[in-house]
Amino acid sequence: MKIYISADIEGITGVTDWDETKQNHPDWQAFAKQMTEEVLAAVNGAVKAGAKEIIVKDAHDSGRNIDIKALPEEVKLIRGWTGDPLSMVAGIDESFDALIFIGYHNAGGTITNPLVHTMNVSSVLTIKINDEYASEFLLNAYAGALYKVPVVFVSGDSGLTKEVNKFNSNIVTLGVKDGIGGATINMNPKKAVIETEKLVKEALNKDLDSMKVKSPEEFKVQIEYKDHKVAYKNSFYPGAEFIAPRTVEFKTKEYYEVLRMIHFLT
Repeated sequence: MKIYISADIEGITGVTDWDETKQNHPDWQAFAKQMTEEVLAAVNGAVKAGAKEIIVKDAHDSGRNIDIKALPEEVKLIRGWTGDPLSMVAGIDESFDALIFIGYHNAGGTITNPLVHTMNVSSVLTIKINDEYASEFLLNAYAGALYKVPVVFVSGDSGLTKEVNKFNSNIVTLGVKDGIGGATINMNPKKAVIETEKLVKEALNKDLDSMKVKSPEEFKVQIEYKDHKVAYKNSFYPGAEFIAPRTVEFKTKEYYEVLRMIHFLT
């Protein structure tokens, strides 16, 4: 069994402030360690379920948060960014049996985590697909669907996990925190690790095909920017349209074209 794990940090238990997500900030190290431990828990659960090959993508900011020395021999770690449209799931293909998301967070436009956003937090307010706020989970779950790879487990804030189960109630989820305004109510870090390992193992022993995320037949993508000037400039992307005051709209039937558009416009 071959497994792909994509890991972010804003949905790791305890993470509450942007300073805790920034490499080399004094607050970052402790939460990068917890990110590593939650990823390792997912790895251990996958190994216990029979995984022989595991690829982990460090998918937060610099892509250099996870301690590679903490990972076992079965794991290859993708550090940094390849620069292709698959982005947070770079390298995924039909050879993978399952896709796992660790430390993910709810979409920009929601309020279930102080750090909600979708993609480039410095310039993008929200991304919508077919008039619904799209999270990074959804963008990457649809990417997995391109290669028929099911999403079997997602951890992050409870708001996200509820959204995940709207797309497929068979996907196993773990909500490690709830957001209220600028605060978070967090699961104990040790418990988050224990539960992640247990639930990943359980998920991989289920019917994997039942956890596939179905993609729409057509995509209407709207990126709302913080600055109307950026929206106007980006509306010259082929096939895009400027929707005043600060939104770019793009329609296609091909999801890889959605990924390409987001890659260049966020």
